[in-house]
Amino acid sequence: MDPNENPPKTKRQIFILSGQSNMSGRGGVIKHPNHTPNKRWNGVVPPECSPDPSILRFSANLKWEPAQEPLHTDIDTKKVCGLDSGMSFANSLRRRVAGELGLVPCAVGGTAIKEWARGEELYENMVKRTKESVKGDENTEIKALLWFQGESDTSSEHDAEVYRVNMENLIHNVRQDLNLPSLPIIQVALASGFEYIEKVREAQKGINIPNVICIDAKGLPLNEDNLHLNTESQVKLGHMLAEAYLTHFV
Repeated sequence: MDPNENPPKTKRQIFILSGQSNMSGRGGVIKHPNHTPNKRWNGVVPPECSPDPSILRFSANLKWEPAQEPLHTDIDTKKVCGLDSGMSFANSLRRRVAGELGLVPCAVGGTAIKEWARGEELYENMVKRTKESVKGDENTEIKALLWFQGESDTSSEHDAEVYRVNMENLIHNVRQDLNLPSLPIIQVALASGFEYIEKVREAQKGINIPNVICIDAKGLPLNEDNLHLNTESQVKLGHMLAEAYLTHFV
């Protein structure tokens, strides 16, 4: 290489964060009976989730900005968002990969897998946001989809039984629509849910598609609602997602 030439710029690595409330984050969301709404985020940001100049977030109005918690505040707008696993994931990763990290939050609480089917608003918005995040910029690269969803499918036996085929369809569709046939996908097996949780967990862990892996959130401590991961758990999940990505895809 000519010493007078500028070295090639390291690509910004893009990660899609999608699913439902445990991906959009409820860590640190507490009841506040004297206020409306009666829940609020306590504002506690552990060191592992601190902002860093190398970590960016794709906002609801399709602009890159410095990333900070709560990452989904303008995406999952009908509920109070708290801490999720995205910043912990990115901070774990930035120490071991070069270049900027771009997070594209897309998760929306309380959503079932059928609402993420091709043609549905949530799915189409996820694809649109992801495409816009790299549009006109050759210096970006979509690296993985991080997916944590399924609690809404555990209250109906039918929904639990068809979860696997619906998730496999989503994987096929998103890879096709982003023109990334080998896009790495990291699923999170449920930590909480309702009557048919084990059926959905079995479906999640049973998916056998190349470049699709599953990490297990079972046993991570929950908020008082026994449904959402607490702050400590979201930090740990971020580390788990980063380790899974580095181990399988770097």
